[in-house]
Amino acid sequence: MNLINKFLEESKKDKLDSDKTIAIDLDGVIHSYDKGWQDGSIYGIPISGTEEALKRLKSRFKRIIIFTCRTRKDQPLIHGKSQIDLIWEWLKKYELDKYISQITSEKPMASFYIDDHGIKFNSWQQTLRDIK
Repeated sequence: MNLINKFLEESKKDKLDSDKTIAIDLDGVIHSYDKGWQDGSIYGIPISGTEEALKRLKSRFKRIIIFTCRTRKDQPLIHGKSQIDLIWEWLKKYELDKYISQITSEKPMASFYIDDHGIKFNSWQQTLRDIK
C-alpha cells in the first residue's frame, strides 16, 4: 500500500472513529468546579443530571472522552498523584468511571464537543457579537 493510500485509509478510519466519539470537558460540565482551581484537587460533586446524561450518551457513542487542561504535562502532582489519577479516582467515587473511555488534555477527534466555555462558530461576525 503506498503512502497516499495508507493516509486515506487512516483518515477514513479516523472519521469513522470520530463518529462514535463524544468529547466532554470536566470542570463546569461534569464536575461542579464551584470553588475554582484551588490546589488542583477535585473537591466538587457531579453536576446534577451528569450520570443520566453519560448513560444516555454511552448508549449512542462508542467512546466518551473527557478533555481537560488539568491533565497537561506541566501540571504538578497533587499528593504524589497526577491529575489523570485524581480524575479517575473522582469518577470512581461517584461511579461515573464506567462511562468514560479516556481522559486527555488534547482535543480528540469527535462528533461533538461539550464545553462550558465554548462558542459555536457560524461566522466571524456572529462569533464577535457572541464574545461581546
